[in-house]
Amino acid sequence: MRGLVLAAGIGSALVGGVFFAFSAFVLPALGRLPAADAAAAMRSINVLAVRPPLMVALFGTAAACALTGVLALRRGDGWVAAGSATYLVGVVLVTVAANVPLNDRLAGLQLDVTAYAEAWGRWNHVRTAAGAVAAALLLGPHAADPSS
Repeated sequence: MRGLVLAAGIGSALVGGVFFAFSAFVLPALGRLPAADAAAAMRSINVLAVRPPLMVALFGTAAACALTGVLALRRGDGWVAAGSATYLVGVVLVTVAANVPLNDRLAGLQLDVTAYAEAWGRWNHVRTAAGAVAAALLLGPHAADPSS
């Protein structure tokens, strides 16, 4: 179980870091471009994002968190269960329910670029924070317990 928790925690930190980079650097840089150029750049990013490096990290971590969460609940480990749930809800569910539909609308030219950037950015901040919180819960001092 310890290795699985470690993998889930590191994956949560990695994915949260990717989303942090978007919030801290990519979105502000896109905001400095003319709207049409920013939209074209984001469409290109969205196409490139759906490739193995990010997808394996995002959904591999989701699988690790799902398994870790179930095992943690069986063992009564609330911290690990909470970390797993935080990743699954705050990162994966938000991605699927908020960011991807916004990306799909941007790809189909069905929304204003400014409104897209504001909404996408807010949801991305949620994903960033959830990845960090999940990593902290999964990798925190309680995770060092040798009895786990």
